[in-house]
Amino acid sequence: MTVTGAAPIRASEALRKKLAKIGLHCEADLLVHLPLRYEDETRITPVARAATGQPVQVEVVVRHSETQFRPRRQLVVHAGDESGEITLRFFSFYPSQQAALAAGARIRAFGEVRGGFFGAEMVHPRFHKVLEGEALPEAMTPVYPSTAGLANSALQKLIARALAEGDLSETLPEALRDELRLPGLARSLRFLHMPPPGTPLETLHVRNHPAWRRVKFDEVLAQQLSLRRAYLARREQGAPVLVARDNLGARLLDSLPFGLTGAQLRAMAEIAADLAQPYPMQRLLQGDVGAGKTIVAALAACQAISAGWQAAFMAPTEILAEQHYLKLSAWLAPLGVKVAWLSGSLRSRAKREQLAATAADAQLIVGTHALIQDGVDFARLGLAIVDEQHRFGVAQRLALRKKGNNPHQLMMSATPIPRTLAMSYYADLDVTVLDELPPGRTPIRTRLVADNRRDDVIGFVRKQVDEGRQAYWVCPLIEESEALQLQTAEETYARLAEELPELRIGLVHGRMKADEKQTAMAAFAAGEIDVLVATTVIEVGVDVPNASLMVIEHAERFGLSQLHQLRGRVGRGSYDSSCVLIYAGPLGETARQRLKIIYENTDGFEIARQDLRLRGPGEFVGSRQSGVPLLRYADLEMDADLVEMARGCAESLLRDAPELAEKHLARWLGSREELLKS
Repeated sequence: MTVTGAAPIRASEALRKKLAKIGLHCEADLLVHLPLRYEDETRITPVARAATGQPVQVEVVVRHSETQFRPRRQLVVHAGDESGEITLRFFSFYPSQQAALAAGARIRAFGEVRGGFFGAEMVHPRFHKVLEGEALPEAMTPVYPSTAGLANSALQKLIARALAEGDLSETLPEALRDELRLPGLARSLRFLHMPPPGTPLETLHVRNHPAWRRVKFDEVLAQQLSLRRAYLARREQGAPVLVARDNLGARLLDSLPFGLTGAQLRAMAEIAADLAQPYPMQRLLQGDVGAGKTIVAALAACQAISAGWQAAFMAPTEILAEQHYLKLSAWLAPLGVKVAWLSGSLRSRAKREQLAATAADAQLIVGTHALIQDGVDFARLGLAIVDEQHRFGVAQRLALRKKGNNPHQLMMSATPIPRTLAMSYYADLDVTVLDELPPGRTPIRTRLVADNRRDDVIGFVRKQVDEGRQAYWVCPLIEESEALQLQTAEETYARLAEELPELRIGLVHGRMKADEKQTAMAAFAAGEIDVLVATTVIEVGVDVPNASLMVIEHAERFGLSQLHQLRGRVGRGSYDSSCVLIYAGPLGETARQRLKIIYENTDGFEIARQDLRLRGPGEFVGSRQSGVPLLRYADLEMDADLVEMARGCAESLLRDAPELAEKHLARWLGSREELLKS
C-alpha cells in the first residue's frame, strides 16, 4: 500500500495495522495527517478561575478518592489547589488509574469544567501525575483523527518523529510561492502540528491561518494534478476522427418544430470540434431541467453516424432509456437512421435480434446498462453517450468505452454542478453548460403544504383536471413500511381513485414490468390518464406538456436534486404550472432547510450550490468516480479561490517541472492516486 520509494512507518505490526485503517501507510502520510483540533496545555488555570463550559488544565492535589456504586459505578476524586476544590469523575477506569489517583498525588487534569451538585467538576478528564520540576508543554496539544485502540499520544510521537526526520522539501517553485503569497511547506506543517504558546485557538480551528491556507492549496493542487494528468493521458490515446460526410445533422434541424437556443448552438459547436479530433472527447454536458440536452446529444450522434460510425446512448433506467429511444426514433428514423433498442427485459429472441443488429448495421443503439453486458458487440462504435452519468459508476462507463475502439464520450447530467465542484471534481473533463432554457417554458409556482391539508390538495387536483390539465402525484415508497410510516404509491392510488371517482387515475412504479410501466406512461402522455400516481421512476426524462401540476408526498424525505428534477416534469407547456410539496411535521433542521431552498429557488445551479453547502462534496459527487480523492482540509465554498489558483499551477507544474508534480502527488495522495479511466 505504500508509495514506491516511500519509507514505511517504523512501528510494530499491530500499530501499523491500526494506522492503515486511517490511511497512514508511510512516513510521508504522517506529515499531512493534520489535527482535528487543539487543546491548550501550555498553561495552568487556578480552579477558582476555571469558567464553566470551557476546557482548561488544572494542577491539583488529590484529597480523597473513592469508588461509588450509586447511581452507577464510578470513581470520584476530590482534589484542589490553593484557590479552590474540584471533583473529577470517571465512569470507566482501570486499577492503574485508580492507583495513580490516590490521596496525596499531584496531577494535571485537562477537561471541560461544569457545575455539579457539589460544585465544579470534570467528567473523564485527561490526566497525568506531575513529576518534580516538570515544565509545561511549549506548544498546543494537537488532537488527531484516529481509530479504536489508537491513542492520540501514539500519533503525536510518530508525527513528531516524522517532522524531525521526514522529507519536508518544497514542491512549489519559490517564484510561484511568492506570486501566490504562500508560506513555506516545512514552516506551515510544523506550525500546524505544534502551534507555539499564545496562538489563538480560534485562528487554528476556523482554519484561516496562512499555514492552513498553504496546506489547503497543496491538497487542492494534488487533486488538480491527478485529474489533469489523467486528462492528458487520455489525449495521448487515439480515437476515431468523426467528420460528417453528409448533411444528416442539418436535415434533423430542418425537421424539428423548434429552433436551438444560443446555448445549444454553442454546445454543439464545442462537441462537433471535439469529435473531429484524433483523441477521445471526454465532455460533460450539463444543464438545468428542460434545457434541451437530448437534441444536442442527437446532433452529436448524427455527426458520428455521418462519419460512418455507430453511436450508443445509455440511460440508467428502463423508462428513461425507452423514452429516449422513442424520441430519438421519431427524430432520426424518418431521416433513414437505423435505431436499435436494447434493455435487460427484452425477451430472448428479441434480444438476440437486437444483439445481431447492434453488431451489424444499427447506427444508433439506445438502452440501459444492458449495452455493456457480455455478448453485446458493436461493429464501429465511435461515440458513447451516457445520460444521468452520475448514476453510473466508473466501471460501468469504462465498460461502455471498451465496447469500441476508444470511442468519444459525451456524459450528460440534469443535476447542475456548482462551478467550484466542477472545477475540483470534474477537472479531468471538458464541461459544457446549457445555461439557457428553450422558449415556452412557463414558471412553476412552488407551494408548501402540511399533510393535514391533504383534502385541499385533492381539491386542487380536481380543479386542474376540470380545466383540461393533468397531474402527477409522487410518493417515496411503493408498499407499507413499518419503519417509515409514509403514504405509499399504492395507498395513494387507492385513496385518489376513491375520492376522485370521476377522474382516470393511473399508477406506475419501479416494480412493475417494463411493458406495464410503458403502457401507463404512454396512456398519460396521450391524455388517457388524468392523474398519474408514481414513485421517482418519473424523475427524469418524462415530457408531457399538458401536465401542469406536480404533487410530491412526504417532500421532506427527498433530496434537493430529486425535488428539483421532479418539479421540472411540469411547466413544459404553455399553462400555469404548480408544484405542491406535502410535508409531515415535525421537521428536522436539515429537512426544513431543504424545503426552504426549493421553495425560494428555481435556478438549478443555485439549488445545487446550496445543496453542496448542506451535504458536502463527498455526498454530492456520489459514485461519479472512485479515483477522485476527496478533500480533507479545503472547503470548496470558502476556498474557491484556491481551486482557481491550483488549476493554473497544475498546468504549469506538469509542463515545466514534472518531477516536482510527481513528488507533490506522492506526498499528498500516495497509494490513493489513481489515474481516472472513466
